[in-house]
Amino acid sequence: MLIEKVLNNNVVITRDERNQEMIVMGKGLAFKKKVGDPIFDSCIDKKFQLTNDGLSQQFQELAQTIPLEYLEISCEIIEYTKEALQVQLNDSVYIALTDHLYTAIERHKMGIFVPNVLLYDIKQLFPKEYAIGKKTVKKISDKYHIKLSEDEAGFIALHLVNAQGIQSQQDNTYLFTITIQDILNIVRYYYKITFDEDSVHFFRFVTHLRFFLTRVLDGEKSEVGEVSEELFQVIQKKYKDTFGCVEKIADFLAETFNYQMSTDEKMYLTIHTARLVHENRCK
Repeated sequence: MLIEKVLNNNVVITRDERNQEMIVMGKGLAFKKKVGDPIFDSCIDKKFQLTNDGLSQQFQELAQTIPLEYLEISCEIIEYTKEALQVQLNDSVYIALTDHLYTAIERHKMGIFVPNVLLYDIKQLFPKEYAIGKKTVKKISDKYHIKLSEDEAGFIALHLVNAQGIQSQQDNTYLFTITIQDILNIVRYYYKITFDEDSVHFFRFVTHLRFFLTRVLDGEKSEVGEVSEELFQVIQKKYKDTFGCVEKIADFLAETFNYQMSTDEKMYLTIHTARLVHENRCK
């Protein structure tokens, strides 16, 4: 194989025997090398192909700005995931995961912590991917002598889930997780608050969302009865401001899923939201 393009001292572009573009990695592989020079197998640590030209270009740009070690960790995680879960992963995961790991470590160095408000759901919905995320966090923590939180294990798991590209149920569970995040953001921005994720009210709120969204994504409708309709009027009057927030959530679900919330659903969501907001304001 001959070097077609040098990305950095450790990564080059070459061609395989079928003349397909290939990315080859190895410590010092391209040191003092130029286009047209041969690549020796003894210097190669990893080689792979990106079938999409756009992804190949993005990877080349990434390789020029991120150290080799992050690419190596990502490749190791990706190959382990393919083998352990017996799944195919979209090529885009090489870019997304590498960029995420680099950014996560840089954030840690700067003392910036990003909470994963969907961690509980990720653990429940994607246990195998989360287990791989935990292994990755431990590997990084040991390698760089830092302590990444389990929140990062959850973020890594989502990258692996997204890369599987499975239709039907897997897509639904990913959409389910992202929708919870969207609803939490609506409440957060409406009240301009942050959540105490260890509180019982936050746990109850997210639990209620999980059960509620199961009906939404399954297209099930909740029946409205006379008693709950009367109670709804009382709740709407008592929690007028909170009901305004719930109406925004209802608008979001109507626009995104063409789902019309029933008065029962609005009533119970208003109660859970009011409790959550009240707890945050009482701190």
